[in-house]
Amino acid sequence: MNLRRLADLPLLLVAGALVLPVLAVFASWLSWNAASGQILREMGATVLPDYALTSLVLCIAVGLGAAAVGTAAAAAVTLFDFPGRRAFEWALLLPLAMPAYVVAYAYTDFLQFSGPLQTWLRGQFGLEGRVFPEVRNLPGAVAVFVFSLYPYVYLLVRTALAERAAQLMEAARLLGAPLARRIRTVALPLARPAITAGVALALMETLADFGVASYFGIQTFSAGIYKAWLAMDNRIAAAQLATVLLLVVAVLLAAETRAQKRLRFTAGRARGGAEAQPVLLRGAARFTAWAVCGGPVLLGFVLPVAFMLRPLAADWSALPWDRFLQWSFNSLRLGAISAALAVGIAVLLAFRLRRSPGGMTRGVVQLAALGYAVPGAVLVVGLLLPVGWLQQVWPQSGVGYWMTATILGIVWAYLVRFVSVALQSVQSGYARIPASLDDSARMLGTGGPALLARVHWPLLKRSTAAAALLVFVDVMKELPATLVLRPFNSDTLAVVAYQLARDERLGEAALPSLALVLVGLVPVVLLSRTLRAAPDAARP
Repeated sequence: MNLRRLADLPLLLVAGALVLPVLAVFASWLSWNAASGQILREMGATVLPDYALTSLVLCIAVGLGAAAVGTAAAAAVTLFDFPGRRAFEWALLLPLAMPAYVVAYAYTDFLQFSGPLQTWLRGQFGLEGRVFPEVRNLPGAVAVFVFSLYPYVYLLVRTALAERAAQLMEAARLLGAPLARRIRTVALPLARPAITAGVALALMETLADFGVASYFGIQTFSAGIYKAWLAMDNRIAAAQLATVLLLVVAVLLAAETRAQKRLRFTAGRARGGAEAQPVLLRGAARFTAWAVCGGPVLLGFVLPVAFMLRPLAADWSALPWDRFLQWSFNSLRLGAISAALAVGIAVLLAFRLRRSPGGMTRGVVQLAALGYAVPGAVLVVGLLLPVGWLQQVWPQSGVGYWMTATILGIVWAYLVRFVSVALQSVQSGYARIPASLDDSARMLGTGGPALLARVHWPLLKRSTAAAALLVFVDVMKELPATLVLRPFNSDTLAVVAYQLARDERLGEAALPSLALVLVGLVPVVLLSRTLRAAPDAARP
């Protein structure tokens, strides 16, 4: 029994590290007193209604926009055939490489009062004052989020429609149903679980965002958490706002999980034939399909990249290349360390789950899978609150130094948030390893760590490499946790891009922003290649 408990000790440590930030946020309510009640009443009378209303309006608008854009694009490339369809299949994924705050910086630089477009229009037509309305407002944020996050909906809906929609729509056609009715009564009901899951993912990213909300001056919960902690120096208020945000994210996560289960239930690849091919479009219908597919790519990727290249092409010599190398090194170092640790934890968890799928192991794996849904703002509060409590009780511990003056705190936050990304990839690799290999290895005397090293690891190399790449890219783009927990004089590309944009130095912000986009393109290219190979492999 003692040996069993000793073997469970690493598992318990992993569980404690992953769940501590969330528990600390909820534990802040145990510090309830008259002062806390006064703070909560003041928040309820002043900022809390604005945070709730703004976040609600933002989520409704982004959800509707992402659902419409993503579903229309997925239906166009899946159900119809037109020139350029194969190119649009992968091009529609390109906005995944663009962090939302980078898109916000690019459009602001080009469309603001002093930007090149308004300056040119005033010079050409003799206009005075502002030609276009202010970009940095709630409608502008909605547009940024919609064209940055619609690929979540597009990816899931495209997968759902590719499974069975063509065959069922062909059956409906043979029964005499017109095209509009086939789409309305066959394709859309099949895609409804995928739409729900994709919208839930997009809304979780929207609520977790800090860069766009802060830069556009929008009063969301994430921006309010940072304002309460850093500007108002009120950690209790920040923790209470974090609790509200965490509960909302939990509701969205439950909706996404339920939709994914329904999606798995309705999915089932049917063997296609020549009679179940996409409908060939002609004439004006082709232009409509090009607009539906080309518009999101243009607004979500091509134009932002072009806007950022403009100041770079104007004067390359004025760019801070020496500091750029230092920023890049800091980002690469944090990404590499976090990716290695996250993949190591994911492999150990997946191996333990395969060998002894008990209740404790499944619980820890579920905790790790929930980490990606925890917003960066909540992570910051959840990690710094215990540090403050421990510093008060034990001032000589130096825990504040280790958490804020070294990379320990920021790497911990990365692991809590991104171990789930690595775990999903490693578990998909394990799903392709037959259990009979484990039985054969044990019969030959290979078990325990040797089983992982000699049997599993050679078969998991591709999955672990993909997991490391995904975690690395996510760490490079992470802004909220990095902004607060990074050590002194250790700015990353994401932090520098935010700080330069906040100081209205958008031309200088283009260089680190483009570097983040280039890094983000790598997993997008790999994902598009995987999606293009899957239909080919499934053909008879």
